[in-house]
Amino acid sequence: MNAVTNIILNDGNAILQLGFGVFLIEPKDTAKAVSKALEIGYRHVDTAEMYGNENEVGEAIRAFGLDRSVVFVTSKLSNAFHEPHDAREAFGTTLSKFGFDYVDLFLIHWPLPTLRDGDFASTWKTLEEFHHDGRARSIGVSNFQIEHLKRLATETDIVSAVNQIEAHTLTSLTMQRATTAGSVVSPSRRGRRSRRARC
Repeated sequence: MNAVTNIILNDGNAILQLGFGVFLIEPKDTAKAVSKALEIGYRHVDTAEMYGNENEVGEAIRAFGLDRSVVFVTSKLSNAFHEPHDAREAFGTTLSKFGFDYVDLFLIHWPLPTLRDGDFASTWKTLEEFHHDGRARSIGVSNFQIEHLKRLATETDIVSAVNQIEAHTLTSLTMQRATTAGSVVSPSRRGRRSRRARC
């Protein structure tokens, strides 16, 4: 595999442009898939609490024998844990499942503007805690639209480093362009159409 270029995020950290995603990979198959990805040269693995395979991702990375700093690991907060207290517990569980003391990038998976009176800003402020204590080197969002990003920019202290979205010929150009000053839009590409975009 050829060398993959880094992008420097607004917080100064570098993210590899190409990553291996484990959405829809069954937990029983995840460790083998991640090991193969690492074998052929991937150094960025993307998972989420809702995928149910964080434990296996961590198992594969640890077993492969690379220094932890060499592999960029992304995960995302489950929709069920947007309350600040729940988010803190869920993030601790994520780290325990990985067997790591930090993740390189942690995202709010979906904004959920119709739940909790649309208070995704307090969820974001909880992620800011993880960033400040070093357990999340970078923090960002996933599937946010322009109005959600603008709200975060006005109500919180840290500008999202990433807005991870699904981008291919069947998704909206408006969504693909959704970003704000200082953020990187990180597309997640899949080759088949889904009823609901899920990164």
